[in-house]
Amino acid sequence: MSLVRNYEAIFVIDLDVGEENVKALVEKFKNLIETSAQLESIDEWGKRRLAYPINKKHDGYYVLANFSSGPDFPRELERNFKITDGILRYLVVKKD
Repeated sequence: MSLVRNYEAIFVIDLDVGEENVKALVEKFKNLIETSAQLESIDEWGKRRLAYPINKKHDGYYVLANFSSGPDFPRELERNFKITDGILRYLVVKKD
Protein backbone atom coordinates (compact mmCIF):
# COMPACT_ATOMS: atom_id res chain seq x y z
CA MET A 1 0.00 0.00 0.00
CA SER A 2 1.51 3.31 -1.03
CA LEU A 3 0.78 6.51 0.83
CA VAL A 4 -0.14 9.60 -1.13
CA ARG A 5 1.60 12.69 0.19
CA ASN A 6 1.61 16.35 -0.77
CA TYR A 7 4.80 17.81 -2.25
CA GLU A 8 6.04 21.14 -3.49
CA ALA A 9 8.70 21.52 -6.16
CA ILE A 10 10.39 24.73 -7.19
CA PHE A 11 12.88 24.92 -10.03
CA VAL A 12 14.87 27.67 -11.68
CA ILE A 13 15.47 27.61 -15.43
CA ASP A 14 18.51 29.24 -17.05
CA LEU A 15 17.35 32.15 -19.22
CA ASP A 16 20.22 31.57 -21.66
CA VAL A 17 18.34 28.60 -23.17
CA GLY A 18 15.92 31.01 -24.87
CA GLU A 19 12.27 31.85 -24.35
CA GLU A 20 10.93 28.93 -26.41
CA ASN A 21 13.07 26.42 -24.53
CA VAL A 22 11.99 27.90 -21.17
CA LYS A 23 8.35 27.26 -22.13
CA ALA A 24 9.28 23.77 -23.39
CA LEU A 25 10.99 22.90 -20.09
CA VAL A 26 8.00 24.13 -18.06
CA GLU A 27 5.71 22.01 -20.25
CA LYS A 28 8.04 18.99 -19.98
CA PHE A 29 7.99 18.99 -16.17
CA LYS A 30 4.27 19.79 -16.05
CA ASN A 31 3.58 16.73 -18.23
CA LEU A 32 5.95 14.56 -16.18
CA ILE A 33 4.17 15.48 -12.95
CA GLU A 34 0.71 15.01 -14.52
CA THR A 35 1.53 11.52 -15.80
CA SER A 36 3.08 10.21 -12.56
CA ALA A 37 1.30 12.25 -9.88
CA GLN A 38 -1.74 14.40 -9.21
CA LEU A 39 -0.81 17.97 -10.21
CA GLU A 40 -2.65 20.44 -7.99
CA SER A 41 -1.19 23.69 -9.29
CA ILE A 42 1.68 25.09 -11.28
CA ASP A 43 2.65 28.70 -10.75
CA GLU A 44 5.10 30.40 -13.10
CA TRP A 45 6.74 33.23 -11.20
CA GLY A 46 8.67 34.27 -14.28
CA LYS A 47 12.04 35.99 -14.54
CA ARG A 48 13.52 36.96 -11.19
CA ARG A 49 16.87 37.93 -9.78
CA LEU A 50 18.73 35.10 -8.05
CA ALA A 51 19.69 35.57 -4.40
CA TYR A 52 23.29 34.76 -5.38
CA PRO A 53 25.00 34.07 -8.71
CA ILE A 54 24.82 30.48 -9.98
CA ASN A 55 27.36 29.64 -12.70
CA LYS A 56 27.93 33.40 -13.18
CA LYS A 57 24.21 33.93 -13.89
CA HIS A 58 22.17 36.51 -11.99
CA ASP A 59 18.62 35.87 -13.28
CA GLY A 60 16.44 32.80 -13.71
CA TYR A 61 12.90 31.72 -14.56
CA TYR A 62 11.13 30.40 -11.44
CA VAL A 63 8.37 27.77 -11.47
CA LEU A 64 6.50 26.39 -8.44
CA ALA A 65 4.51 23.14 -8.67
CA ASN A 66 2.28 21.57 -6.01
CA PHE A 67 1.41 17.90 -6.43
CA SER A 68 0.50 14.75 -4.54
CA SER A 69 2.08 11.37 -5.21
CA GLY A 70 3.53 8.26 -3.70
CA PRO A 71 6.93 8.45 -2.00
CA ASP A 72 8.90 7.21 -5.04
CA PHE A 73 7.98 9.91 -7.55
CA PRO A 74 9.86 12.87 -5.96
CA ARG A 75 13.13 10.95 -6.31
CA GLU A 76 12.37 10.38 -10.00
CA LEU A 77 11.47 14.06 -10.46
CA GLU A 78 14.77 15.13 -8.86
CA ARG A 79 16.64 12.73 -11.15
CA ASN A 80 14.99 14.38 -14.15
CA PHE A 81 15.86 17.86 -12.87
CA LYS A 82 19.48 16.77 -12.39
CA ILE A 83 19.95 15.41 -15.93
CA THR A 84 18.10 18.20 -17.76
CA ASP A 85 20.23 20.94 -19.29
CA GLY A 86 18.92 24.39 -18.48
CA ILE A 87 17.86 23.72 -14.88
CA LEU A 88 19.97 25.89 -12.55
CA ARG A 89 18.49 24.78 -9.22
CA TYR A 90 15.58 22.70 -7.91
CA LEU A 91 14.07 21.73 -4.59
CA VAL A 92 11.37 19.16 -3.84
CA VAL A 93 9.90 19.15 -0.32
CA LYS A 94 7.16 17.19 1.42
CA LYS A 95 4.42 19.44 2.78
CA ASP A 96 2.73 18.76 6.11
